[in-house]
Amino acid sequence: FFVFSHPVGQYNRVWIPDPEEVWKSAEIATDYRVGDKVLRLLLEDGTELDYSVNPESLPPLRNPDILVGENDLTALSYLHEPAVLHNLRIRFAESKLIYTYSGIILVAMNPYKQLPIYGDAIIHAYSGQNMGDMDPHIFAVAEEAYKQMARNNRNQSIIVSGESGAGKTVSARYAMRYFATVSKSGSNAHVEDKVLASNPITEAVGNAKTTRNDNSSRFGKYTEISFDEQNQIIGANMRTYLLEKSRVVFQSENERNYHIFYQLCASAQQSEFKHLKLGSAEEFNYTRMGGNTVIEGVNDRAEMVETQKTFTLLGFKEDFQMDVFKILAAILHLGNVQITAVVNERSSVSEDDSHLKVFCELLGLESGRVAQWLCNRKIVTSSETVVKPMTRPQAVNARDALAKKIYAHLFDFIVERINQALQFSGKQHTFIGVLDIYGFETFDVNSFEQFCINYANEKLQQQFNMHVFKLEQEEYMKEDIPWTLIDFYDNQPVIDLIEAKMGILELLDEECLLPHGTDENWLQKLYNNFVNKNPLFEKPRMSNTSFVIQHFADKVEYKCEGFLEKNRDTVYDMLVEILRASKVSPLSPFGSMITVKSAKQVIKPNSKHFRTTVGSKFRSSLYLLMETLNATTPHYVRCIKPNDEKLPFEFDSKRIVQQLRACGVLETIRISAQSYPSRWTYIEFYSRYGILMTKQELSFSDKKEVCKAVLHRLIQDSNQYQFGKTKIFFRAGQVAYLEKLRLDKLRQSCVVIQKHIRGWKAITAVALKEAWAAIIIQKHCRGYLVRNLYQLIRVATITIQAYTRGFLARRSYRKMLEEHKAVILQKYARAWLARRRFQSIRRFVLNIQLTYRVQRLQKKLEDQNKENHGLVEKLTSLAALRAGDVEKIQKLEAELERAAAHRRNYEEKGKRYRDAVEEKLAKLQKHNSELETQKDQIQLKLQEKTEELKEKMDNLTKQLFDDVQKEERQRMLLEKSFELKTQDYEKQIQSLKEEIKSLKDEKTQLQQLVEEEHVTSDGLKAEVARLSKQAKTISEFEKEIQLLQAQKIDVEKHVQSQKREMREKMSEITKQLLESYDIEDVRSRLSMEDLEHLNEDGELWFAYEGLKKATRVLESHFQSQKECYEKEIEALNFKVVHLSQEINHLQKLFREENDINESIRLEVTRLTSENMMIPDFKQQISELEKQKQDLEIRLNEQTEKMKGKLEELSNQLNRSQEEEGTQRKAMEAQNEIHTKEKEKLIDKIQEMQEASDHLKKQFETESEVKSNFWQEASRLTLENRDLEEELDMKDRVIKKLQDQVKTLSKTAGKANDVHSSSGPKEYLGMLQYKREDEAKLIQNLILDLKPRGVVVNMIPGLPAHILFMCVRYADSLNDANMLKSLMNSTINGIKQVVKEHLEDFEMLSFWLSNTCHFLNCLKQYSGEEEFMKHNSPHQNKNCLNNFDLSEYRQILSDVAIRIYHQFIIIMEKNIQPIIVPGMLEYESLQGISGLKPTGFRKRSSSVDDTDAYTMTSVLQQLSYFYTTMCQNGLDPELVRQAVKQLFFLIGAVTLNSLFLRKDMCSCRKGMQIRCNISYLEEWLKDKNLQNSLAKETLEPLSQAAWLLQVKKTTDSDAKEIYERCTSLSAVQIIKILNSYTPIDDFEKRVTPSFVRKVQALLNSREDSSQLMLDTKYLFQVTFPFTPSPHALEMIQIPSSFKLGFLNRL
Repeated sequence: FFVFSHPVGQYNRVWIPDPEEVWKSAEIATDYRVGDKVLRLLLEDGTELDYSVNPESLPPLRNPDILVGENDLTALSYLHEPAVLHNLRIRFAESKLIYTYSGIILVAMNPYKQLPIYGDAIIHAYSGQNMGDMDPHIFAVAEEAYKQMARNNRNQSIIVSGESGAGKTVSARYAMRYFATVSKSGSNAHVEDKVLASNPITEAVGNAKTTRNDNSSRFGKYTEISFDEQNQIIGANMRTYLLEKSRVVFQSENERNYHIFYQLCASAQQSEFKHLKLGSAEEFNYTRMGGNTVIEGVNDRAEMVETQKTFTLLGFKEDFQMDVFKILAAILHLGNVQITAVVNERSSVSEDDSHLKVFCELLGLESGRVAQWLCNRKIVTSSETVVKPMTRPQAVNARDALAKKIYAHLFDFIVERINQALQFSGKQHTFIGVLDIYGFETFDVNSFEQFCINYANEKLQQQFNMHVFKLEQEEYMKEDIPWTLIDFYDNQPVIDLIEAKMGILELLDEECLLPHGTDENWLQKLYNNFVNKNPLFEKPRMSNTSFVIQHFADKVEYKCEGFLEKNRDTVYDMLVEILRASKVSPLSPFGSMITVKSAKQVIKPNSKHFRTTVGSKFRSSLYLLMETLNATTPHYVRCIKPNDEKLPFEFDSKRIVQQLRACGVLETIRISAQSYPSRWTYIEFYSRYGILMTKQELSFSDKKEVCKAVLHRLIQDSNQYQFGKTKIFFRAGQVAYLEKLRLDKLRQSCVVIQKHIRGWKAITAVALKEAWAAIIIQKHCRGYLVRNLYQLIRVATITIQAYTRGFLARRSYRKMLEEHKAVILQKYARAWLARRRFQSIRRFVLNIQLTYRVQRLQKKLEDQNKENHGLVEKLTSLAALRAGDVEKIQKLEAELERAAAHRRNYEEKGKRYRDAVEEKLAKLQKHNSELETQKDQIQLKLQEKTEELKEKMDNLTKQLFDDVQKEERQRMLLEKSFELKTQDYEKQIQSLKEEIKSLKDEKTQLQQLVEEEHVTSDGLKAEVARLSKQAKTISEFEKEIQLLQAQKIDVEKHVQSQKREMREKMSEITKQLLESYDIEDVRSRLSMEDLEHLNEDGELWFAYEGLKKATRVLESHFQSQKECYEKEIEALNFKVVHLSQEINHLQKLFREENDINESIRLEVTRLTSENMMIPDFKQQISELEKQKQDLEIRLNEQTEKMKGKLEELSNQLNRSQEEEGTQRKAMEAQNEIHTKEKEKLIDKIQEMQEASDHLKKQFETESEVKSNFWQEASRLTLENRDLEEELDMKDRVIKKLQDQVKTLSKTAGKANDVHSSSGPKEYLGMLQYKREDEAKLIQNLILDLKPRGVVVNMIPGLPAHILFMCVRYADSLNDANMLKSLMNSTINGIKQVVKEHLEDFEMLSFWLSNTCHFLNCLKQYSGEEEFMKHNSPHQNKNCLNNFDLSEYRQILSDVAIRIYHQFIIIMEKNIQPIIVPGMLEYESLQGISGLKPTGFRKRSSSVDDTDAYTMTSVLQQLSYFYTTMCQNGLDPELVRQAVKQLFFLIGAVTLNSLFLRKDMCSCRKGMQIRCNISYLEEWLKDKNLQNSLAKETLEPLSQAAWLLQVKKTTDSDAKEIYERCTSLSAVQIIKILNSYTPIDDFEKRVTPSFVRKVQALLNSREDSSQLMLDTKYLFQVTFPFTPSPHALEMIQIPSSFKLGFLNRL
C-alpha cells in the first residue's frame, strides 16, 4: 500500500484486498478524516462495507478511467499492484490485447488462441517505426533491438522468460522471424531460412507436452543471430542449458515424452522407417507413461514430414537423418527390454529379448554383452576388479541412465551440427541474442531441476534490476533532475547462498565426490551451515528431507531426494565401452563427450576431472551467459500464463499476480513509483491542461514558463514534481490529481453554461410573452390606421387619374386617327408602285432565265446529238465490219464447196481406176483360159517352151500385182489427205461460227446501247419539256443578265480603248522607223521585183522591208543582248522565287509561333489550375516568353529584311530601266542598224516592265497575279485579232510582236510555275540513318537524354516517335537485319536507362510514357484493322509494309509493365513515410483532439514539430506525382491507374497503422480521418480523376472512421455497424471496437457485451481472417491503345537531341 499526498475524500475509488480476485474496487461513501480507523466503502455490487484501515497505510487509490487500458503501465498515475492488474485485465479480457509495456518490459499474455497479428504485413508495419508509436508487440521489441544494433553498432539481446505454458518459445520464434524478414541477406544461401529452420528441429527433440503446455521447452536456449556491416543475417549460433533428461524415461500423468518419439511412431509404417521395427506409441514404455500419447489438433505424422524438411534445409543428409532416427528408435526399444529378478538379489536379461535384439541391431552392438552389463557392474579398486550383479531396480536404473545419456548426447550432437550448418565464413559485425529460458518455478515437489532454474532466474533478475536502475539514472541525468538513491530489492544474498564459497552448490559437489555421500548427509550439512545463520534459508517444521530458500519471487521448498544422483549424472563404464563400438555416426564420439563414471570409484579427492558435475557445469555456463548479456543492450519479454486451463482470454487474477511478482514486473513498477513515474513533455502538458490556465498565464510567450506557473499554482508541494529540460516529472498520483482538476473544470464549465441557459429561459419567458403580445397589438393598430389613410389617398388619386387619362386619351385618339388616314393613302400608293416595279423586274428576270435555260438545254441537246451521232457512226462501222465478216464467211463457204467438189472428183477417178483394173484382170483371166485350151491342143508341140512361158507368166503376174498395190497405196494417201483437209475445213467452219456468234453478241449489245440511247433521248426530251414548263419561273435571272450585259459593255469599251492605244503605239513605231531610214538609199538597193510589191501604203511596206533587212544585219549583236537580258530576267525570277520561299518560311514561322503561343497559353492555364506552382515551371514559362519575344523579333527582322529586298528589287528594276533608257538614247544617235535594235529593245523593256509588274503583284496575292496574267493574255489576244483584221499588210510585223509577247508570257508562266511549286516540301514521315549510326542514335536519344527539358518544349513521346520513324525507314528498305538490330537496341537501351535510374521518379515516368507511345505507334501503324479505325487517310499510308512486329510489341509490353511496377514502387517509397504522419497523426481539425499521458515508450517527436508531415505534405506529394506524369505525356488512363494504386496504399497504410495504434482509435481521431479523406476526394475532383476508382479504394478507411464516430451502445447500433461496414472484415471491425479508447471521461468505452453482439452478427460473414491489408498488393495494369494524333511527316527533331545524322525523307 502507498500513502498519497492528497486527502481521500468522498466519491474517490480505492482498491481493497480480496481472497478471490486479489483486489476489488470500492467507492468511498464518506469523507475520510485523519485518525479514522474505519473507512465507509460502497462496493460495485451496491453493498456497503466498513473497512478498517491503518492511518499510516491507506488503501491504494484507483486511477481515473481515462488512464485505464494504457499501452504502458508506467503511464498510470497511481502505480501499484492493483492498478497493474486492472490495466492488464482491461487490455487482455476486454480489448483482447495480449501485449502491454511495463517500462522496458514487454508483458506478453498467452491468449491460447491463434491471432492474426503475426503476418508479414504486421512485420512491415512495425519495421522502421519508433517503439512508442505503435501498439505493444513482440515485433516492436525486435525492431527496437534491430534499430539500436544498426544505429549504435552495439550487440543486443532479447530475454524471453516465463513459466511453462506462458508462450516463451513462440515469442522467441516470432522475434527470430522478425529479424529474418527485415534483414534479408543478398546471398543465395538463404541463411534466414536456415536460422528459422533450427527452431522446428530443437522443438522436436527438446519440447514436450506437460500439464501446463502442449509444447513446453524442456531446456534453455540462447541463440546468437550474427549480422554483417550491412545489418544482414550471415549466420547464427545456439547454446543450450539444462536439458530435462529425466523426461526420456519418466513422464507424469497427462504428459508426454519429447515430440520426436511420437513423430517416429506415427511414421513407423512408412517404408523408409520399417527397418526401425517401431509400432504405435502405446507399445513403448518410454512413450506411454503419461497415459495420453496424442495432442489434440496435432498431427504427429505431418510434424515428422516437417522435421525431415528442416533437417534437409540445414544440409543434413539422409544417411545422417537415418542414424539419428536409429538412435531414437533404439532408445524406445531399450525401454522395452525386460529385466527379470532372480534369486540372491540378482537380475537378468534374456539374449532372446526381441527389443534387445533390435536395440543391438540398430546400434551395431553385441546383444550378449549388452544383456550382461545391463545386470552387472564392474568395481575397480587399487588391487582388483570385481564384477558385482545388480538387483532389478538397480538394473532398471542403469538402463534408464543409459537411455538418458544416449538422448542427451544425441541432443548435444544435433545442436552442434545445427551450429555447424549456421556457421559463416565472414567476420561477425554485431549480433542479437534471443534467450528463451524457463521462468521461476515452484511446484508441490521441487527437485534439482527447479533449484537450477530458480538459480538462473535469480541471476537474470539481478541483471534486470541493475539495468532498470541504470536506465532510470540515465533519464534523470539527461533531464538534469536531482538524483536520489532509490531503494530496490537486491538479490545478491540469495545468489551468494547458492554459489558462494561453501554455498549450496559447492557443498553439493563436495558430497558428490565422497564415495558414500548421500542426500541426507548433504542436507544435514546445509542445516548446520545456514539454519539460523542465513535469513534466506529455512528448515521446514514438518520435514527433515527438505529445505526452503527465500527467492526474489517467493519461498520455495526443495526435496533433497535425488539431488546427488542428478548432480553426478552417472553412467556405468562398461555400458559406455560397449556403446563406443557402435558404428552409428552420432555415437562415434560418444565416449569423448561425456564423463565416464563407475558407481563406486576410488579416486583422488582433488582431481579436477571428477569435479565436473551438472551443477558446476550449469554454474559455468550461466556465468558465461551473464557475461554475454552484460555486454549487450537487453530487451525484456515477460510471458504470462493467464490461466491453467488453457482457456482463450480467461483472466485468472491469482495466477497472474503470482507470475507478475515472479518475473520482476512489479519490481519495475515499484522502482518507478518511488521516484517520478509520470513524465510529460511541456508541449503535451500545455495541450492537455490548457483549460486550467488563466489568461495571465496564457499571455506568456514561452510555453515552458506557462507550464511552470500553472504547476506552482495548482500543486503547492514542489516536491511532487520536477522540471527537466524537455519534460515535467510527476510523483505518483499527481497526474490523476491534475486529471481530476481538469475534469472538475470541464464539469464546472458545463454547469455554468447550463445555468445561464436555464436562467435565461426562466427569467425572460414572461417578458418575452408580453413583448410579443404588445408587438402584435401594435402591428394590428398601425395597420388599421395606415389602411384608412391609404384608402383616402387612393380615392383622390383615382379621381385625378381619371380626368387626366381621359384628356390624354382623347388627344391621342385624334392624332392616331390623322396618322391612320395618312398611312392608308401611303399604303395604296406604295403598293401600286411596288407592284409595277415588281412586274417589270419579274418579266425581265423571267425572260433572262428562260433564255439562259433554253440555251443550256439546246447545248445539252446538241451534245447529246453529237454523242448519238458518234454512237450511230460506231454502229455503222460495226455493221460494215459485220458485212466484211459475212463476206469472208461466204468466201470460206465457197472454198469449202470447191473442196467438196474436188473431193468428189477424186472419188470418181478412183472408182473409174478400180473398174479399169478389174476389167483388165477379167480380160487377163479370159486370156489365160484361152491359153490353157491352146496349151492342151499344142501341149505336145510346145513342150519344149513350157518352162520359158511359165517364167514369163510369173513375171507378168508379179508386175501386175505390184501395179495393183501401188495404185492401192496412192488411193490410201489420197483418202488421208482428203480427211485432213476435211478436218481443217471443219475447224475453219467452227471458228467462223464462233466469230459469227460473237458478232451476234456485239450486235445485241449495240442494239441495247441504241435502246439505252433512245431511253436517254426520251429522258432528255422529258427534261426539255419540264424545263419549258418551268420557263415561266425564271424571271429572277433577268437582273443577272442585265449585270452581265453591263459587264460586257464595260469589257468592250476597255477592249476598244486598248485597240486605240495599240494603234497609236504602232503608228508611232512606224513613224520612227520611216524617219530613221534614208528612203532613196533603200529604194536604190531594192530590185524592181521588190518595188512591184508596193501598194497605196507603200511607205509602211517599205519600212517593213527595211526593218527586215536591218534585222539581218544586227542579228548577231541582238542575239548577245537578248541572251544578256534573258539571264537578267532569269536572275530576277530566281530572286522572286527565293523571296517567295522566304515569305512562305516566315509565314510558317508565324504559324508555328501562333501554335507555340496557343500551347503556352494552354500550359499557363493548366499550371494556374494547380494549387502550388513549382519554381521550375515559372522559370520554364519565363523561358517560353523569352522564346516568344525572340520569335516576334525574328519575324519583325525577317519582315523588314523582306521589305528591303523588295525595295532593292524595285530599285534594280528602275536602274535596269534607266540603263535601257540610256542605251536607247545611244542607239538613236547611231545609224539605221542601231535604230532597229533600239526599237526591239524598247519593246523588250516594255514587256519586261509588264512582267515585273506581274511579279510584284505576285508578292501581294497569288490569285491577283493569275487574274492579271489572264486579263493581259486576253487583252493581247483581242488586240492581235483587231490588228490582223485592220492591218493585213503588217502581218509579219505583228507576228513577230506576238512571238515576243508569247515568249514573255511563257517566261512569266514559268516564274508562276516556279513560284507555285516552291511551296513546303512533302515529307514521308521517315528518318534516314546509317547502320553504323545506330549505337549513336540509342546513346543520344535514350541513354543520354534528360527528360526535364524535353517534356516542356516538345510533343509528348517525341523520342518514341523519332524511334518509330527510324523503324519505318528500316521497314521501307525491307532490311530485316537492320530492323531487328534497331528494335533490340531500342529495347535494351530502355532497359538500361531504367536500370541506371531505378530511383529516379521523373526518369521512370518519362520512359514509361515513351515506351507506351512507342508501343502505340507500333500498333497504330501495324496495318491491323482494329488499330487503324481512328487513323486519318494520310496516317494509313504510313503503315509498315514489310514486317510484322507483334512479337516486339509483346516484349515492349512486358518492359512497360516492369517499368510501371518500379514506377509504382518509387512512388510508394516516396509517399509511404508521409502517410501515417499526414493522414493519422496530423490534426487537420485544430482543437478537437486531446493528448493523453504517455509512459516510458513515449513518442520521440514532440507535437509542435515543425518538420512533421501534414496532410498538405500528402497532397503536395500527390500533386508532384500527377504533374510529373502529365508533363511526361503519360496516358490519362495510366495516370488514373497509378493514382488508384497510390490511394489504395494511402488507405491501406493508414488503416493498418490504425489497427496497431490503440491510442488513435477514438471518436475525435475518426473525425480527423474523415476530414483528411475529404481533402483527398477534393484533390481527385480538382484533377478531374473522379472516374479513376481511387475513391473506392478509400472505402475501408472511410468506414473505419465512421465506426470510430458512430454510437456504440444499443442493438440497433450493432445492426447499423453490421450493415454499413461492408468493406471491413469481421476481424477488423472487432479489432477497432476492442481498441476504441476515449480521450476524456465524457466519452464512453465500448462494452464487451456490445462487442459480442457485433461479433454474433458478423459470424455469418465469410471474409478474410487477416487483420492487415496487403500494402504490397498491385492492381492489374492495362495499357490502353491511344493512337497518336501527330502526323509523322510534321515532326521536327530538336537540335538539343544531337541527332544531326538523321535525315527527314
